[in-house]
Amino acid sequence: MGSQFVRGVGRAFGHVLRPYPARDVPSGAVLELPGRGPVFVTDSGPRDAPAVFLLHSVLTTGLLCWYPVIPELNKRYRVITMDQRWHGRGIRSERFDLRDCADDVAAVADELGIDRFTAAGFSMGGGIAQLVWRRHRHRVSGLVLCSTGPYFSTNDPDLRAQSHRTGRVMTGLYRVLPSPRLRRLDAPVGHTSMWALRQFFSTPLSHMGHFGEGLGGFDSRAWMADIDVPTSVVVSVRDRVVEPARQQLLVDGIPSARRFEVDGGHACCVLGAQFFIPPFVEAVDAVQVATMAAAASPTTGEASLSAR
Repeated sequence: MGSQFVRGVGRAFGHVLRPYPARDVPSGAVLELPGRGPVFVTDSGPRDAPAVFLLHSVLTTGLLCWYPVIPELNKRYRVITMDQRWHGRGIRSERFDLRDCADDVAAVADELGIDRFTAAGFSMGGGIAQLVWRRHRHRVSGLVLCSTGPYFSTNDPDLRAQSHRTGRVMTGLYRVLPSPRLRRLDAPVGHTSMWALRQFFSTPLSHMGHFGEGLGGFDSRAWMADIDVPTSVVVSVRDRVVEPARQQLLVDGIPSARRFEVDGGHACCVLGAQFFIPPFVEAVDAVQVATMAAAASPTTGEASLSAR
């Protein structure tokens, strides 16, 4: 039964992922972070180009969330992905806290010798990106926040209960389905859907409850007005998970933040990537232009993005 389910899901994955073959993803390696643990990291693109950290959503991996956009970004950016704690080949720890994830990002930057970078996050990754700025301000030159908000729905008691119910169902599913061997995640496959399934099931769904608690502990509403770096907010206008109104809170609450729109739902970074890639790359470019303007005119203070 499990193999039949996987094949069925694979066909569904294949239908929507076909335009972006998995062979285009960069290779990576496990990086040991002193005092923290091992984490899988990819580092692609020109080494002397501006660095962009791509921070993934919950229940995905660095590559599964971002692989469609990486080739386009690599044309002019150094792009780093990493698996967050308990996702894919991320660090295994006793707790799941987005603050720890943010500190892991800074630790990866240390190991790669990257001083400053743009932090770009999708959904959960958007919360992590905001925390990287808050906890390591001297490292972050800009933010790109996609399909995310200043808090997650797990802050709502009713929605939290729903998340736990979903978690119990997913935990049962995870136990009966075949789990991929982590060392085989990069093995060649005949179809993108099989690669995507390996990536997806590399995250133990038995930790759904912990992920919900970690997301529920994040809330930037009290301090997002202090964010003082160029910021782009990519709003998925058909989103039913992080509704557009909540995404707009970032546009309204972060000084000089600029809004970009993508005609897609919450998984638009992959399922409908053809609509996501152009505005996302434009959003990254806008942050880079503003960062360069600030560096060129240090007496003018922090540069802002163009008017909304």
